[in-house]
Amino acid sequence: MKVIIDFCLIPIGVGVSVSKYVAECELILKRAGLNTILHSYGTNVEGEWDEVFDAVKKCHERIHEMGAPRISTSMRFGTRIDKNQTMIDKIRSVENKLKNGLT
Repeated sequence: MKVIIDFCLIPIGVGVSVSKYVAECELILKRAGLNTILHSYGTNVEGEWDEVFDAVKKCHERIHEMGAPRISTSMRFGTRIDKNQTMIDKIRSVENKLKNGLT
């Protein structure tokens, strides 16, 4: 089953800057072959359910290996079976409505 998630992993106890941890998670997600869109407070990820959640687990494992004693993660996720819709499809749908004045 396909899933789209909004994933925000926050390492705790590593100082103020967390960009190196975010970059490491991005690499893990990419190596897993998942589609991602990085944004300022997290990452949108799409793929098969088991592959996505396995990659999230790998992110946690790697960030702990990098020295983070704690991690707080928030996720929102959704599935859809009536049609195949990507993250880009969803964004374009809203952008088209805005462009055509259908707000």
